[in-house]
Amino acid sequence: MATKTRTIVYIDGFNLYYGAVKGTPHKWLNLDRYFSILLSNNDIRQIRYFTALVNGPPRARQLAYLDALATTPLVKIEYGKFKPKTIRCRCGDCPRSDEHHFPGVEEKRTDVAIAVRMLEDVVAGACDQVVIVSGDSDLVPGVEGVRRLAPRVRIVVYVPANPNLSNADKRKRAAELRQAAHDGRILPNEFIPQSQFPNPVVRADGTEIAKPATW
Repeated sequence: MATKTRTIVYIDGFNLYYGAVKGTPHKWLNLDRYFSILLSNNDIRQIRYFTALVNGPPRARQLAYLDALATTPLVKIEYGKFKPKTIRCRCGDCPRSDEHHFPGVEEKRTDVAIAVRMLEDVVAGACDQVVIVSGDSDLVPGVEGVRRLAPRVRIVVYVPANPNLSNADKRKRAAELRQAAHDGRILPNEFIPQSQFPNPVVRADGTEIAKPATW
């Protein structure tokens, strides 16, 4: 029997959410289950999920999902943070839009954290393949670093994309990041509906985690 490829998956959580599941009834996504289907011929050593805690009412939904993810054996959650920033309106509809500013937030550290973890893992010899789930071109230097330091390690990028996009638009997604890797693909949406957590998720101690009502 052929030896399965040792693989570690690195997921940009917000990129996955906004790219593939927002606006769908499939947000309660069991990543362990999804990648066991997608990468069935791989020996998945770990799934690293990178995110940051949001503020306001969505946090309760996010925490419920993170609690559900924490029950799966392969998923390790790694946290960044949001940093306040001033955003300038460019819509053209506001009076003096060139001077119209409003407060916002910006997610920080995710791309750097993914790059650092990839480099740590490949230098330690923890995997033969890295799978990146993101469309963020800021990851290109990290991918290039892995290719320099560990040329034996294969890098595959899966870009989250809404199923309603045309094939032409999908091909344009994250072209730079996909070209930097050995292989670049669109994340398959067809496995998402069959990879949902049950509702509720039951922890080992018997306590339950309910799927958010609006999901």
